[in-house]
Amino acid sequence: MLFLPFDPIFLIMVLPAFAFSLWARHRVTSSFKKYSQQYTQNRMTGADAAREVLRRSGVSNISIEQVQGTLTDYFDPRTNVIRLSESVYGSPSVAAVGVAAHEAGHALQYASGYIPMRLRAAIIPATNIGSNLSVPLILFGLIFNMTGLIDLGILLFGAVVVFQLITLPVEFNASRRAVSVLGESALLTADELPGAKRVLSAAALTYVGALAVSLMTLLRFVLLSRGRR
Repeated sequence: MLFLPFDPIFLIMVLPAFAFSLWARHRVTSSFKKYSQQYTQNRMTGADAAREVLRRSGVSNISIEQVQGTLTDYFDPRTNVIRLSESVYGSPSVAAVGVAAHEAGHALQYASGYIPMRLRAAIIPATNIGSNLSVPLILFGLIFNMTGLIDLGILLFGAVVVFQLITLPVEFNASRRAVSVLGESALLTADELPGAKRVLSAAALTYVGALAVSLMTLLRFVLLSRGRR
């Protein structure tokens, strides 16, 4: 996050969004910790839940692997692999089942050709370039008063914002798919399902927070650019 001395735009616009993002991260961590202590009656682990969600949805070409870390879970569409963290893969908790089912939801999106999922994957190269080069270009442009560099940096940072904007429906839809299968198939009981929903809702807020920070940062860059003109 670019910080300039005596920058009121940062204090008014970006800092509140950043504070919300930090709160959202704390909430997902605390929710996951809470429901990691509530075990499923059927003792289904996260890996079991992901397999069941895929099987009941008719998707069979997805592998499930364990990776190190906590909440490092993700679906890799390039290799058709769901990678679940150590705290999810073998845990029979409500939190683990919810997170694993969510990642399986991403696999279902990809298998069904869900347009936002495909679109997000298509713009990843531009997003990577934008995330790495945008801020340095804007910084150099501001220091040396080169409006062309500032404009290019803002354009590249805009790609990051678009990526995060597309990510929101992808994440919410994956959670809806997960909750639907978990409930309709009785993989979680009526007492357990609300806990999984809370974990996934808290996780969704982290994406809202990231988008808010990026939007406010982009607007800040635009205002700084106009101020230089």
